[in-house]
Amino acid sequence: MKISTRLRYGLRLLLDLALHGGEEPIPLKEVAERQNISLNYLRQLILPLENSGLVRSTRGNRGGYILARNPESISLLEIAQVLEGPLSLTDCVDDGSSCERFSTCRTRKVWEEVSCAIQNILSQKTLQNLLNERSEKP
Repeated sequence: MKISTRLRYGLRLLLDLALHGGEEPIPLKEVAERQNISLNYLRQLILPLENSGLVRSTRGNRGGYILARNPESISLLEIAQVLEGPLSLTDCVDDGSSCERFSTCRTRKVWEEVSCAIQNILSQKTLQNLLNERSEKP
């Protein structure tokens, strides 16, 4: 199991907005340059983040993007769910009807426990936590 590029880059995008943002919107081109991520890829990532209310956009000459909420109120779980959808290791964890063996499967409980553990950790971590960790290192 691997974390997708979509989630990794999306998190880097939001962290960049948190680090360099403030009252003024940040052009996506600047984020792309700082993070060494394709501008086209960031354009794909920003849409679901904006639609979910995690970022706001401003058009015009001084346009760009800004976090719509404080970093301490944005959990990593919320970001992951916006960019990836449900975070379950198998479909049957979220939807029992997806597998005919649901009621007799001996492994489903393990996948459910692992999925829950991942979700619990990500729900307890926020963008602010990551900002604080970065600033504590020399």
